[in-house]
Amino acid sequence: MTDLAFRSAGQLAAAVAAKEVSSVELLDHYLARVEQLDPKVNAIVARDEEGARAAALEADRTVSRGEPLGRLHGVPVTIKDSLEVAGMRTTGGSARWGEHVSTSDAESVARLKNEGAIVFGKSNMPPDARDWQTYNEVYGTTNNPWDPTRGPGGSSGGSAAALAAGLTGLELGGDSAGSIRVPAHFCGVYGLRTSFGIVPRYGSVSGHAPGTLADFDMAVLGPLGRHADDLDLGLDILAGADHDRSPAWRLELPAARSTTLRGFRVAAWLEDPFCPVDSELAAIMQTTLEAVRAEGAVVVEGKGPVGLEETMALYEPLLMAQSGLVEPDESYAGLVDFAAAEGAAGGFASDLTVSFREWHALDERRQHSRRRWSEFFRDVDVLLCPVTPTAAFPHDQQPDPTWSVRTLQVDGADRPYRDMLTWMAPSAVNHLPAAVAPVGTTRDGLPVGIQVIAPYLHDRTAVQFVRCLAEVIGGFRRPPGF
Repeated sequence: MTDLAFRSAGQLAAAVAAKEVSSVELLDHYLARVEQLDPKVNAIVARDEEGARAAALEADRTVSRGEPLGRLHGVPVTIKDSLEVAGMRTTGGSARWGEHVSTSDAESVARLKNEGAIVFGKSNMPPDARDWQTYNEVYGTTNNPWDPTRGPGGSSGGSAAALAAGLTGLELGGDSAGSIRVPAHFCGVYGLRTSFGIVPRYGSVSGHAPGTLADFDMAVLGPLGRHADDLDLGLDILAGADHDRSPAWRLELPAARSTTLRGFRVAAWLEDPFCPVDSELAAIMQTTLEAVRAEGAVVVEGKGPVGLEETMALYEPLLMAQSGLVEPDESYAGLVDFAAAEGAAGGFASDLTVSFREWHALDERRQHSRRRWSEFFRDVDVLLCPVTPTAAFPHDQQPDPTWSVRTLQVDGADRPYRDMLTWMAPSAVNHLPAAVAPVGTTRDGLPVGIQVIAPYLHDRTAVQFVRCLAEVIGGFRRPPGF
């Protein structure tokens, strides 16, 4: 049964359909692993065992009756605590909503359930999804399964940790500043930041009150899994017009630009003096690139069409502006003050809002950036780049609302904590899909991921590339002890 826990979500659904294992047995297996192993990790912070067991029993009856089955039929899954699940506590990692119990499912959660998924728990996150670590005063600290002295990333840190530890079949997270990509990299799993706008976000409690209808610019939802196939399956289920647009809109994502590594045209942007990457990570990514070359892919090394400095000068003020939708609190006010002090806000006032004229000027610059990226992707299919400058770093919970105290160690030198944002920016600000795949481990045994950015709406291209990559260099590995 242990091996069963680490299968892909599609393989688990097939096992239930073939009666190799019942949904109830699979649920019990995951719950037993949570009881035994989650105390080391603290990834799954709320559970609905009664509701999940009832759903699993019904799933098994459906199999017995020979009725049509969904693509996640009978598979136990967990959901990031920023997303509403009917009947479950949904806090967004914040004491402000700590007692909120959802009365309905987020639209994306409903899509998983409609395909037969059994939601049995919620996974931990930082308050209001605003850190690349995962701890809060509601549920405490989540540890990295590879090293409990280090964090699993954030803000979908509990999601990635639960997957790496074999505590769940699939996860659903969100990403506007690396919240899927960083945890996938830190925990050695797969994650997909979807193209902006293709997965409905209604029902997200991430920095704003439950029931909020206004959306965050650049924020997306996407799947995390232990296998590249999980990203493909999750994309198929989650992507599509939201409830309001579904009467008229249909989404048909284009097929992957290639089915083999040999057929991909690959650009590689693995290092940049604006945001240095630890040499050990750079070497692992370079080895990955050589493996891609050896398969016959066309590879060109160089920068993307818009430099990191220019990208950050656009991305940071947009990120600040979008969060003006948030109810003010001290931690965010400090972050905005810091961004303004660093010149990131382009001269805008360091409060929680910008004027429409200011936002429109930023968006006009963004559209020109998007056009340059679109032209770049005429000649290449994917861009490979780092996820962050480092592998998972030690827990650092010193109060630091301005990100001015915390630092990262890059080749033994201190770098600003805000460097965690830099390699996240090109995909986010330009609305591009980006998949993260595990590609190796450091000397300390910490996972290293690589980011695969594809053209807008070409999510399947990014997913297919990481699937092909796994066939060449291997994919997910279990952390020791799990």
